Amino acid sequence: MAELQELALKQQHRGGFSGQMLWQAILASFPKLNPATLWRNPVMLVVEVGAALITFFIIRDLAIGHAASIWLNIQIAVWLWITVLFANFAEAVAEGRGKAQADALRRTRSETIATRLVGDRREKVPASSLRKGDVVYVEAGEYIPGDGEIIEGIASVDESAITGESAPVIRESGGDRSAVTGGTKVLSDWIKVKITANPGETFLDRMIQLVEGARRKKTPNEVALIILLIGLTIIFLLACATLEPFAIYSGSSVSIPILLALLVCLIPTTIGGLLSAIGIAGMDRMLKRNMLAMSGRAVEAAGDVDVLLLDKTGTITLGNRMATEFAPAPGVPVERLADAAQLSSLADETPEGRSIVVLAKNEYHLRQRDLAGLKATFVPFSAMTRMSGVDMEGREIRKGAIDAIEAYLIGKGGALSPEIKAIAVGISKQGSTPLLVAENGQALGVIHLKDIVKGGIKERFAELRRMGIKTIMITGDNPITAAAIAAESGVDDFLAEANPETKLKLIREYQDQGHLVAMTGDGTNDAPALAQADVGVAMHTGTQAAKEAGNMVDLDSNPTKLMEVVEIGKQLLITRGSLTTFSIANDVAKYFAIIPAMFTVTYPELGQLNIMRLATPQSAILSAVIFNALIIVALVPLALKGVAYRPLGANAILKRNMLIYGVGGLIVPFIGIKLIDMILVLLHVA
Repeated sequence: MAELQELALKQQHRGGFSGQMLWQAILASFPKLNPATLWRNPVMLVVEVGAALITFFIIRDLAIGHAASIWLNIQIAVWLWITVLFANFAEAVAEGRGKAQADALRRTRSETIATRLVGDRREKVPASSLRKGDVVYVEAGEYIPGDGEIIEGIASVDESAITGESAPVIRESGGDRSAVTGGTKVLSDWIKVKITANPGETFLDRMIQLVEGARRKKTPNEVALIILLIGLTIIFLLACATLEPFAIYSGSSVSIPILLALLVCLIPTTIGGLLSAIGIAGMDRMLKRNMLAMSGRAVEAAGDVDVLLLDKTGTITLGNRMATEFAPAPGVPVERLADAAQLSSLADETPEGRSIVVLAKNEYHLRQRDLAGLKATFVPFSAMTRMSGVDMEGREIRKGAIDAIEAYLIGKGGALSPEIKAIAVGISKQGSTPLLVAENGQALGVIHLKDIVKGGIKERFAELRRMGIKTIMITGDNPITAAAIAAESGVDDFLAEANPETKLKLIREYQDQGHLVAMTGDGTNDAPALAQADVGVAMHTGTQAAKEAGNMVDLDSNPTKLMEVVEIGKQLLITRGSLTTFSIANDVAKYFAIIPAMFTVTYPELGQLNIMRLATPQSAILSAVIFNALIIVALVPLALKGVAYRPLGANAILKRNMLIYGVGGLIVPFIGIKLIDMILVLLHVA
């Protein structure tokens, strides 16, 4: 199993194509000739119909013994069929990497035996028999049999087969790090997992379907471009259809194969052949960056995002507040505060509680507590009291929020000193959380719980700002704490004391102003906002609800990666625009190759338009048809890799597109068609 996971990981991150993958793409090109499949690409369907008609005329002419121009017609038909196959090949190559990744991911799944809990009884069952709602027990060395939520325990989990990250991660019950994925391995301790997906509905199943492109729907921009291509095709179809009556009126005639060759060369076959490959490659580039896009629409929308909302906990910060300091009240030894804080936290299994125990152990050497000898009775935290603690002989220790402990002290006949309040306010102004400790009615001091901002995040936000994207942190913290974290992380704005409703309202307000909004989050409370946002990026470490609501899942759980997502989205749009510009421009060049060749005998004056000085009308037509086919293959690498993105304004990008791909689209065909014409003359083919 481990070897298979390593194989899957290598395949998932492989940048190139193997010979076997290319051979499979060639073989896959032929079934795509089926009109029932090709109708989704109207431009190439027209090319196929033209190739079929010319093939029919060739067979008819052979049958009746009419040999005039048959050799030219055969060559035209062959190259038209090759044009369709090349377009199919481009799509198959784009799909090939995804299918290879899917096959590798399938190999990571073996028939795992799960330990299902039924009441107090444990039973061994195949993982495939587990259903939503079942509870399983998984211990060190075992694979998690299905997607689920941890309901008890904590463990170190190896998720490398899914995320590509070799370092193990901590998964625990409660909070936003309780979700686990089937096929990942528990490295230490044990967990009880409640299964949240039936077989065939797991995250890995969806990942396989997505990388295969089985659910890839055309995006609005793709649909709009297809409508444009269909419109151009209809226009050129009508134009070509009128050439025969015009030729007859002029005292000459144009054969149907020549008219079909002209039609194929004039319609935007280049972008028509590469359009699907561009979209598939965009989603593939997302996957190579460990970002799972649920649709091509999400990738495109990312290219236009100008507002980014980020959940603080687990997104901007590491997710767990950590105890960093004990701040004693005046006259109270810090050792006494540390002792009381640790005793009150020994039964606290939250990350914050464990960090308090560790801090007291490391800083003040408080170790090996004899809980049995202390006869301690622990008071668990509750939402009503907002505090926890421990009762021992002669000692009553409580730990909790400032106002909760203050109310507790007042109930005991005591009070909270101004000095303690000042310490708490100072900690809050730093963006941290003060936790008050009291013993026997006396406030001992404050525990400094700090949200740890993720390393390098400030620099990434600065880069997003340069790209024109506004960053907004949303958090349930008070405004003072939120302002401090916002300043430390470098976001542009923040929303404090946020709840699911206020997050949703903020997104809708920006959308009503015409902005495209992206939202990153990892908690169940983020799910409504993730669903409303134009681009909802859920962290893989987050809850199942968050991953279901978003239209992207970040397998690395790195919120700053949205900058890369935006770049990929912009790159997809720029690539499509660049190749569309090139395609339309080179149609103009092909016009100058074929039109003079068709009518120069009847109208010698048209010879002035033969600026390429092509040898004969036959070689001009054949050269244009051959170039039309070869340019698709030549542009496949660019379609798959994408045009390089540079953070420029829209006008600058448009000028660059017109200069490189517009002018290039005019020049390249002149050179290419002329070279092909010279080769055909040398070979005496035309």
